Amino acid sequence: MLKRYVIERDLPAVGSLEREQLKAAAAKSNAALAELGPKIQWVESYVAGDKTFCIYLAENEDIIRRHSQISGFPANKITEIRRTIDPTTANG
Repeated sequence: MLKRYVIERDLPAVGSLEREQLKAAAAKSNAALAELGPKIQWVESYVAGDKTFCIYLAENEDIIRRHSQISGFPANKITEIRRTIDPTTANG
């Protein structure tokens, strides 16, 4: 069973990258994912000024580190997401 993780990547000026640069970064990440197989999946990423917050489904932290090595994108902090809540949580 895959667990959900948030990965913080320190990437200076990533928030000012152009669309084509982000497209190339996504392609590089996808190539690493294809190499690693079904034990890791990229859900989405949030791009801030000097950092991205990436949501992944993965078997464990080790495969996330392997993705980082293959893709060249740092995984400065990896945190397993244990639960999620949202505004509807208050209702029940």
